[in-house]
Amino acid sequence: MTAWPRVRGDSILMDIKAQPGAGKTEAGEIKDGRLKVRIAAAPEDGKANAELCRFLAAALGCARSMVRVAAGQKSRLKTVEAPLSCRERAEALAARRDPGATAPPPA
Repeated sequence: MTAWPRVRGDSILMDIKAQPGAGKTEAGEIKDGRLKVRIAAAPEDGKANAELCRFLAAALGCARSMVRVAAGQKSRLKTVEAPLSCRERAEALAARRDPGATAPPPA
């Protein structure tokens, strides 16, 4: 597996494959270096991007204002940026979702 998330300066970058219009927002598997996230919002007027950032902020334990879509605002393939302090929780999220991961999920 490629590094997920990637580190750039004082931020982490998470490559995401978004699936808007789902019944509920939840993380899926990692495939081709991207975490699949089903999003319970329509892909219109930025609603899906806002829900994605809200979901990731909650999963990473940081403020919503600290998570942003850095690339792919109108694409299903996105890069989301968050503070470097969220790296450990992002790696734990990836470990739970990657069937080839060797690290056990946190207790």
